[in-house]
Amino acid sequence: MVFKEQTFHGQQPEAEAEYANRATLECAVANALAVAGGIDASDVEVTAEDDEIVLSGNVGTVDEIERATVIARTVEGVHTVRNRILLANSMVNVRH
Repeated sequence: MVFKEQTFHGQQPEAEAEYANRATLECAVANALAVAGGIDASDVEVTAEDDEIVLSGNVGTVDEIERATVIARTVEGVHTVRNRILLANSMVNVRH
């Protein structure tokens, strides 16, 4: 039996390690938000895009929006935070 080095079009696969690092960072930020005081992060989603953390979802106050950014920045490995969190009470449901 002959074993060949695993490649994809002649290149070493790197995607799995990259996605594992993203997932680890996303979990670390989500956990930090979950245990931090001063914020209800139950409706906040954390994703890693390129080299930044993106926060999205809804919270109850402007202070919670700002606190989410501060908390995310304290996590080791986070360099940039993009906060797309909205106020829950500012969302309007329109039915036609």
